[in-house]
Amino acid sequence: MKTNKRQFLELVFWVSAIVLLATTNPHEHHFSLCPLANLGFDWCPGCGLGRSIIALFHGDIYASLKYHWFGIPALFIILYRIYQLCGQFINKKVQLKL
Repeated sequence: MKTNKRQFLELVFWVSAIVLLATTNPHEHHFSLCPLANLGFDWCPGCGLGRSIIALFHGDIYASLKYHWFGIPALFIILYRIYQLCGQFINKKVQLKL
């Protein structure tokens, strides 16, 4: 039962993250959770990843690649994980009904 709860929370987290990224304006400056950016460093290996996904949702592939090269693969990885989690829940519901 604990794994079901954890998987459900993971699913809610990823879906919420995708929805927030899809509805964010890419031209506004937002607060960063990055500890390196908050300490004043100019470069971080993950910075720009969220902006890259935001630009991708807005159809700007060039800007997405400019922000971070891993934005496109990261989006596909996250979507695939959402697909896996949804499939697990559907299979469990079908098994419970049988």
